[in-house]
Amino acid sequence: MLELILCSLLTIFPDYLFRRYGQGKRLGREITIFSVWFELRWGIVTCLFLTVSLITLVFYFHPATSYVTAVYRTVPVVPETIGRVAEVYVQGSDRVEAGQPLFRLDDATQRTAVETARREVAEVDAAFALARADLLAAEARILEAQGALEQATDEFETRAELNRRSPDTIARREVERAEVNVRVRAAGVEAARASRAAVFARLEEQLPAQRASAEAMLAQAEAALAKTVVRAGVTGRIEQFLLQVGDVVNPLARPAGVLVPENQGQLRPVLAAGFGQIEAQVMRPGMLAEATCASHPWTIIPMVVTNVQGFIATGQVRSTDQLLDLQQFRVPGTVLTILEPLYEGGLDRVIPGSSCIANAYTSNYEELQKPGLSAGRWLGLHAVDAVGFVHAVLLRIQAALLPFKALVFSGGH
Repeated sequence: MLELILCSLLTIFPDYLFRRYGQGKRLGREITIFSVWFELRWGIVTCLFLTVSLITLVFYFHPATSYVTAVYRTVPVVPETIGRVAEVYVQGSDRVEAGQPLFRLDDATQRTAVETARREVAEVDAAFALARADLLAAEARILEAQGALEQATDEFETRAELNRRSPDTIARREVERAEVNVRVRAAGVEAARASRAAVFARLEEQLPAQRASAEAMLAQAEAALAKTVVRAGVTGRIEQFLLQVGDVVNPLARPAGVLVPENQGQLRPVLAAGFGQIEAQVMRPGMLAEATCASHPWTIIPMVVTNVQGFIATGQVRSTDQLLDLQQFRVPGTVLTILEPLYEGGLDRVIPGSSCIANAYTSNYEELQKPGLSAGRWLGLHAVDAVGFVHAVLLRIQAALLPFKALVFSGGH
């Protein structure tokens, strides 16, 4: 309507002035409701043509959309394992701190596994004590074998010396028997030392490995037990939390609720806007924009386009067991655009999730500064930038009428 009024001031109104003062025709006489088309046909046709051109120019180079939302991040509350709820610590809409327990699953199986792993660690510790005792026994056997070897050696040397001095005093057979006994005692010393080495290896290698394995199993069991207590990952407010004792939760099929973080991290407050596909050619990062939101009425928020998604979500394809049918894409998708406030705190009073209306404005300032620009192109670029004023006025009219439209004319109350 605004475009039609502006165009009529440039076409129909001058045509009427010419008919009235140039040709002397008067309203109600020569110009009536029946003759208005014949008398003002040039102005009416020109007005319609100019209106359509102006609307096309405005909406193409300065696109608008009502598919705008103040997006924010949420964290699903899901356990890491399937289980039945045994205890609930919080209620819906409560504020929770990071790390605070939310609910606990039945943990009888996990506690049994932890106790079993602890018993295995205790068994390994007992094996350590037994191995130390075996080591002492092996060292004692070494001393015993060494003593027997020294005694056998002394006996052999004595008999050998007697046989050398007086062969008739002791038989050669006795000397040989003493020599064999020395060899047996020496082998006993080596066997005792080998037994000690085996006990030492068990004490230094086997049992530490067994204990490390038992401790790993204990840590795994304790980790599984800790997973039965679901905690808040971030500080925020928990919503849609309707768990009761006895409910079964599934990390894939049934989350327990939604956690809305108080601090959105490094994410600045932004608006996600979906513009029409035909306007994708003019959407560029750095474009100035304006928005008005239902939760903060009668306010125009200066924005800037920071990102334009290079694909449309409705065309995405995933591997399934069914062939693709293009009839599934009946609804045309939009070009996702991220708008950030031009000034700090621009969206502070906008409730996250609020519905908004946004305009983006094409600016040809840099193009107009280039040397050697033709007069026709210079005039056309100026016209494109100038008609953005029409869309800015329309946005302000929408912002002014938004509360009345929502409260009075929508019938919602």
